[in-house]
Amino acid sequence: MRGYKNLLLLSICFIVISLFVGCKFESAQNSPTPTPNPQITATPEPTAAPGSPTPTPEPVVTPTPVPEKVKVKGLYLTGWSAGNRERMDYYINLIEETELNAMVIDIKNDDGIVSYESKVTEVVEAGTFLKKYDPKQLIEKLHEKDIYVIGRLVCFRDPAFSKKNSDRAVKDINGGLWREEKNNNDMTWLNPCDERNWKYIVDIAKEAVKLGFDEIQFDYVRFPDGTRSRMDFGETDFVKHEVINGFLAYARSEMPDVTLSADIFGIVCVSPGDREDIGQYLELIGKELDYISPMTYPSLYARGQIVNGIKFPNPDLEPYAVVYNTLLMAKDRLSKVEEYRADIRPYLQAYTASWLPAEAHQTYAAEQYRQQIQAVYDAGYEQWIFWDANNKYNPDAFLKEQQPD
Repeated sequence: MRGYKNLLLLSICFIVISLFVGCKFESAQNSPTPTPNPQITATPEPTAAPGSPTPTPEPVVTPTPVPEKVKVKGLYLTGWSAGNRERMDYYINLIEETELNAMVIDIKNDDGIVSYESKVTEVVEAGTFLKKYDPKQLIEKLHEKDIYVIGRLVCFRDPAFSKKNSDRAVKDINGGLWREEKNNNDMTWLNPCDERNWKYIVDIAKEAVKLGFDEIQFDYVRFPDGTRSRMDFGETDFVKHEVINGFLAYARSEMPDVTLSADIFGIVCVSPGDREDIGQYLELIGKELDYISPMTYPSLYARGQIVNGIKFPNPDLEPYAVVYNTLLMAKDRLSKVEEYRADIRPYLQAYTASWLPAEAHQTYAAEQYRQQIQAVYDAGYEQWIFWDANNKYNPDAFLKEQQPD
């Protein structure tokens, strides 16, 4: 009996153990499969076949930082001023003490003479240079002071080279070279239609860049004004603004990475198309440039000129309004143009237009400077350059640089 009881007890224990193990097995089968942790699971490196070359890892390319464009607040200086140590020290000191940060210095003025000892073959052969300054020494000194250096290069108004290469000059239909009728009857021009002149200008520009200029600014990048019927360009089947834009496209192709700018008449911002008939068409001229600089000098506007719907009986007396409305018109027109590269950096008037009648002009002092600067800002632009052919600028016009404590 005791043996039977023991057997029965043993059987019961076996049944209980079997049920317990079965439940654990079923629970394990029904539980979800754990997902490997991606942070700790690594893919094994493929094993290279014996004798195969070890792959060279691709180099990590660090992008080159793009330098921030300088927001130019500058003054124009002639080659003679640039070569005068006393004057340059004065202007460098003025820039260090004020908001100014840039200089525009003549590479070639409208006398046709390169301002330094050029090595460009055609310049040397024609003898169209005069050493007014040493560009390398000058620019090195300016760069040490963090001064941005723009080289002004007059293009087609060039009596020196045109007279020595008359086959490349604008001719008079009555014979000989065409000469300006109003400003200077000894002034002759290179023919913008002659692409040999394009190369001459751009070769000088490329040399200037190698010498250290930060930017090339083309001036007189246009056809001459005057009695058009007397001008002979050697051909008649051309459109002036297409010729000028062709020159600028050529300059860009030759200097793709150089900052290029150009001066244009302020009235070009006011007049539609190429109404002035000089080849400057606002909506087209800036497509290959980084900046255009409208010469918004109030004294150059005709008395009674209408700008942005406002009539100015004596524009020189209203510098803020003339500059502001000119820039507003330009901004509105360019806002409708696709793929326009150039920003606007206007030239402002620093001189007194004493040739105008007494009732039509005023002395341009610090107040008139500041009115024009404010007009630039109010029109939505940030940069400006002051122009005075004699390089006499009012130092009180410029805000003092904040000195660190």
